[in-house]
Amino acid sequence: MDKQIISTVDAPAAIGTYSQAVRVGNAVYLSGQIGLNPVNMEMEAGIDAQIHRVFSNLRAVVEAAGANLGDVVKLNVFLTDLTHFGKVNEVMAQYFTAPYPARAAVGVAALPRGALVEADGVVVITL
Repeated sequence: MDKQIISTVDAPAAIGTYSQAVRVGNAVYLSGQIGLNPVNMEMEAGIDAQIHRVFSNLRAVVEAAGANLGDVVKLNVFLTDLTHFGKVNEVMAQYFTAPYPARAAVGVAALPRGALVEADGVVVITL
C-alpha cells in the first residue's frame, strides 16, 4: 500500500498531528476543515463565512489531489448548532452539483479553535 500525502498552501496548514489529506490508490481521505483562512490562519467571522470557507478549503485540498468536488463521494459535517443545517445545504449547493455525495450531519458540543462548522470527506478519483 502506497500512501501519498496531499498538501496545499491554498488550505490551512495542519494545526495538529495530521495531514490535509492522504491518497491511497484512487481514494483520497480528507481531514476535517474548519473556517480558517489559509492566508492568516484566523477564523472567519460568522456561520455563513465559516461554511463557505470550509467548502473552499475542502475544494483546495481536493484539487491538490488532482480531483474536483464532483469526485467527493462522502462528506461528514459537524455543527455546534444544528439550526445552521439549512445554511449548510444552501452553501453546499453553491459548491456541489447533483448527484450529491453521501453525507452525514452531526451536532457536536465544540470544535477546534471555536469553529462553528467542520467537514471532512472521501474522494474517489476515476483512473
